[in-house]
Amino acid sequence: MFSLRLGTGASGGPIQANHEDVRQGAMLKAPASWRTVQVTHAGTGHTEMLELRVVAMGGAIGLTPNPTDIVGGGVSDETAYNMIFGSTWWQAPTPCVRQGASISHAWFFWRTPTEEACAKPARYLIPRFQYQDLSFAYELRTPNPLKMAGGQYRGSLTFGIGPGQDFDFGDVVIPNDSALTLNFTLDVEHVLKVEIPPGGNQVELEPREGWKAWLSNGSKPTVLFRDHPFLISTSSPFTMRLECRYMAGTECGVTAAGSAIYYPVDVYVSLPDGLTHPNGQPVNRHTVPVAGFANPVRFLPIRYIDRKTGTLHFQIRTASVSAMLDREPDTYTGGVTVIWDSEV
Repeated sequence: MFSLRLGTGASGGPIQANHEDVRQGAMLKAPASWRTVQVTHAGTGHTEMLELRVVAMGGAIGLTPNPTDIVGGGVSDETAYNMIFGSTWWQAPTPCVRQGASISHAWFFWRTPTEEACAKPARYLIPRFQYQDLSFAYELRTPNPLKMAGGQYRGSLTFGIGPGQDFDFGDVVIPNDSALTLNFTLDVEHVLKVEIPPGGNQVELEPREGWKAWLSNGSKPTVLFRDHPFLISTSSPFTMRLECRYMAGTECGVTAAGSAIYYPVDVYVSLPDGLTHPNGQPVNRHTVPVAGFANPVRFLPIRYIDRKTGTLHFQIRTASVSAMLDREPDTYTGGVTVIWDSEV
């Protein structure tokens, strides 16, 4: 809940004693129901919706002449207010609800749970009644920024002020302005940051059980692999793709110096909880495609992700490992560039 000055006052009279119609006396009604505001992206024209409702109003009242004179004098201000309205002004009438307390009998802050008149009928003639220093409190429902493109969105909402309008003070107490316009500016600034551990640009692939079994008894490894952690922070959808130093068909490859044979390297990604496929499924060992051969793979945050751990899985398949081991011992190298691309 936030508050703003209304920027207008209201006054009028006379208010007759014991009036039957609440609109002929001191009342207020606020736009307590949700109002929809369309906001538009400054660059793309894409629109989103936010909602606002007024949940409280506050300020002070002024009576002319003063309360004690209205009731004939000889009593305190508190007693005079009780005689005129049945209670001091900070005591809210139904359906409004008093919020907090006040050291002054003229100041008030009322919660407005429904869009109905909150009225205090007068028991004495009031020649002139005035609302002063009015403010209102509101609640806001914004669009989900995780689903919004980055940039600035603007929109506005206009409330009518006066009899029968959004802010309504009855038919006797008339505002000195007829409208209130609220201008909204939403700045959506997305984050995408990937942190690779020190030395993380060097990835050595080896058997799950290491090289000892092969060296000692000739047992060939089935795959060569390496799981490589990284930290990711993001508030926006993003895509992933690969670029390769060497190609092995449609995949990144490794090769030995002087050789014309290239062996494919499979690259998969697992992402932390909170990052999903577009269908909402978790991301576990999903293939990262090579740019130019398949569309980048797209992932979505369902909440803000702050330095959570993901894993890149690098693997050379059994058939390639067997072929590599059938050749003379050698060192195979290659280069894979992993690209995280924020959709902002």
